Amino acid sequence: MATIQLSGVSKRYGDHPPVVRSVDLDIGHHEFCVFLGPSGCGKSTLLRMIAGLEELSEGELRIGSRVVTDVPAAQRGVAMVFQSYALFPHMTVFENIAFGLKIAKLPKAEIERRVRDAASSLQLEALLDRHPKALSGGQRQRVAIGRAIVREPGVFLFDEPLSNLDAALRSHTRVEIARLHQRFADASVVYVTHDQVEAMTLADRIVLLHAGADMERHGSVAQSGAPLDLYHHPKSRFVAGFIGSPRMNFMDATVDAVDEDGVRVTLAQGGESILACVEGRGLQRGQPVTLGVRPEHLRLGGDDQSIACATVLAERLGEHSYLHADHAAGTLVAKAPADSPIGVGERLRVHVPPQACHLFDAEGVARRRLALAPVPA
Repeated sequence: MATIQLSGVSKRYGDHPPVVRSVDLDIGHHEFCVFLGPSGCGKSTLLRMIAGLEELSEGELRIGSRVVTDVPAAQRGVAMVFQSYALFPHMTVFENIAFGLKIAKLPKAEIERRVRDAASSLQLEALLDRHPKALSGGQRQRVAIGRAIVREPGVFLFDEPLSNLDAALRSHTRVEIARLHQRFADASVVYVTHDQVEAMTLADRIVLLHAGADMERHGSVAQSGAPLDLYHHPKSRFVAGFIGSPRMNFMDATVDAVDEDGVRVTLAQGGESILACVEGRGLQRGQPVTLGVRPEHLRLGGDDQSIACATVLAERLGEHSYLHADHAAGTLVAKAPADSPIGVGERLRVHVPPQACHLFDAEGVARRRLALAPVPA
């Protein structure tokens, strides 16, 4: 069983604060787990500790039933795909893919079979006699993936494998990686990226790591769960602001009233009164909070649950538009139909559905949302 268990795993360099802090994580059999977070949050370091390329400063690491904390990388039964491809320039595609198998001294016929199978699944058959310098970036990345899959490992580790590819190739290669995961029914995948589109489309589970000025949290797990859990039910303002594109709108507010329908707040700058369908236990009138709502959940139109603003930019993206509008609290972004006639400089009101609201206290902790109604599609 290709399971991975991290217990109290930390990594520090010298006297500096930890770059990975007290991570407890169980990655299940055949799970596709994505480590997500901004640059410098420790996600690649965490991956390299699983690979055996970095030593643990604290904690224990298991792969399957074995404790591998002090086991050399070559004996862990994992295969890693690097961001930089790491191909041997003097070897052909065939030789690059076969290299690990030759080191393991597999029979020549078995090496031939595995390389041909990998080349077929990655559409590399016509390139086996070429050298890396004759390949495109996308082709080089597929060779690097081929070199990993021929080993038939229990765990695949991907360290930002698509970051050097253009948008079209990234989309295509995401599909290929998803297919490979389905093909290897006994293998688990751990994948590092800072691109939330990759995370949301590939992951069974996302592990979002903290980063930033708060060194007490830097390198720790901010939230772990299914992609839509993090999207709909973020545990903190950090998670809410990182998951979603465009990012969630945030507005300073104060608590006005708490009842069974939720929490009514008054926006600090504009003075509008907004009902948020969230659990309000412990909140007091006048307490400062932050109201959050995603651009795709705002609706054009005025009522007693709306915000007055003026557009400063209309992004026409074909399928839909994004309206950027100035409000007393700052710039808001609202998703609108593709044929929306609203242009720059127009004043408008934006409806804020109560069931789409998020509320965060002064420490950035999210209030539980009430299941009163579905969030608008």
